[in-house]
Amino acid sequence: MDFLKKHYEKILLGVVLLGLVGAVVFLPFLILHDRNMLDETRMGIISHPVKPLVPLDLTAASNAIQRLQLPCPLDFETTNRLFNPVEWQRAVDGTLIKIESGNEVGAGAVMVTHLTPLYFILTLDSAETNEFGARYIIGVERQAAALAWRRVKRQHYASVGEKNEAFTITTVQGPPANPTGLILQLTDSGEMATLSKDKPFRRVDAYMADLRYAPEGKNWQDQRVGDDLKFAGDDYIIVAINRNELVLSAKSNQKKTTLTDDSK
Repeated sequence: MDFLKKHYEKILLGVVLLGLVGAVVFLPFLILHDRNMLDETRMGIISHPVKPLVPLDLTAASNAIQRLQLPCPLDFETTNRLFNPVEWQRAVDGTLIKIESGNEVGAGAVMVTHLTPLYFILTLDSAETNEFGARYIIGVERQAAALAWRRVKRQHYASVGEKNEAFTITTVQGPPANPTGLILQLTDSGEMATLSKDKPFRRVDAYMADLRYAPEGKNWQDQRVGDDLKFAGDDYIIVAINRNELVLSAKSNQKKTTLTDDSK
């Protein structure tokens, strides 16, 4: 007993070391045993017939793909205008005007119903002779003149080489007392003009226009450059007219609008 009391620690340590040695010796056998079990399990799984899986039902996905390839068009513009609402304005007769392009009211809605050319006309009215030579009575009509009294026909007495505000006679064709034609040089442009008693000279100097503004039922006749128009709550002035179009300018902001001849 004394031996055990004196050496129990050494005996206990020896038992522990002996156990560890036994565990180390037994460990390879344990590993081999576990490996054999794993191999058997793996081979059992591999050699065991596999039951095929139930085929997946892809009908819903296929239908969704087909619907994406044929999208359903939704019109939110021309029908209900969900994202682009339309402005409406009430006309003087109570009807509603749908504003889409912006030209349903205002200067863009003015219609040019007719354009009339305004002529500069020269006519050989008669010829007179006296001891001083031949003098010719030539009618001058300026339809495009700004003042109304200047638009009426006025007669000028002229001899060859005599210059006035409208023309200068440069050449007389035929007998001086009864010429077959006169060649004139125009004062304003310098161009040459030929006229006879049966063939006057005509040149387009400007145009006047007939206009209509349907939203307010307004009509204007024989409007010229410089004439004022009032419609759609604003004042406008005609700044240009040619053979195909008319130009309006708003007095409020000087914005110009070009209108084409709707009668053509």
